[in-house]
Amino acid sequence: MPQLLLLAVVGLAAQLVDGALGMAYGVTSTTLLLAIGTNPAAASATVHLAEIGTTLASGVSHWKFGNVDWKVVWRVGVPGAIGSFLGATVLARLATDAAAPVMSGILLALGTYILIRFTFKGLRKDRLGLPVRKRFLAPLGLFAGFVDATGGGGWGPVGTPALLASGRMEPRKVIGSIDTSEFLVAIAASLGFLFSLGSQGIDFGWVLALLIGGLIAAPIAAWLVRIIPPRILGSAVGGLIVLTNTRTIIRSEAVGLKGTPAEAAILLVVALVWVAAIVWSVRAYRREQAAEAAELQQIADDETAVATPANDTLATA
Repeated sequence: MPQLLLLAVVGLAAQLVDGALGMAYGVTSTTLLLAIGTNPAAASATVHLAEIGTTLASGVSHWKFGNVDWKVVWRVGVPGAIGSFLGATVLARLATDAAAPVMSGILLALGTYILIRFTFKGLRKDRLGLPVRKRFLAPLGLFAGFVDATGGGGWGPVGTPALLASGRMEPRKVIGSIDTSEFLVAIAASLGFLFSLGSQGIDFGWVLALLIGGLIAAPIAAWLVRIIPPRILGSAVGGLIVLTNTRTIIRSEAVGLKGTPAEAAILLVVALVWVAAIVWSVRAYRREQAAEAAELQQIADDETAVATPANDTLATA
């Protein structure tokens, strides 16, 4: 029972982060399952089965709050489902640990770009509202789906930064669309695991515990992503990507810093930079709001000044 309660809490926390920042449910939950001795394929299968319910709830919640672009959902989700089915089939037969550092390096670069872009320049508006190209979404979905199934998580970490970097969608719609399309990915990955493994190694009690926690958090996260300003949200997402993938790289066999004081020091520095970036974004957002309010007040004062002489003339006449 304590283990199931712990899994439910992890599911709640993971979905709260995932629904608000567009990533981390699979990575967080899979990490815990691996830590308690579950084999990689069974861990990924367990998480994806739970995600069928959590992503459905998250998608409905994001839709109700207006965070979903349905064209993007279908154009990235269908290729994503194909990729996740293939990835599940591959993982059932093959270990993919060697690809993790390479994948993390790509994501680290994207995360760094997003962190810098949103922290110092805010939301890019010159391309905002332009349609995201099909030729970009289909390969993105296929790759992200494959990564998600083989890594036990990755749909959000791949899809969210790529769409944010395009500058064509608001952060809340990027997150809402990625979370909603993940429902298709979770179904396809689960079918791939069940066809390849059967129910071997899958504890359905764990699936239920993760699911319950995620269902509780889904509507809260969808509400949060709507009220958090895009600039601050972008800095938060970018920092999470940088921190997560820095951790993966320094723990890889190629770098070999796992468990060393150097690992702790590097992660602490990255975390401090992340916090500083969010603080900077909050202050910059407040300055922008104050400037906009002052501009609107000036416009109102000018209109009043123009209208007043006309009124005085009418009154004199």
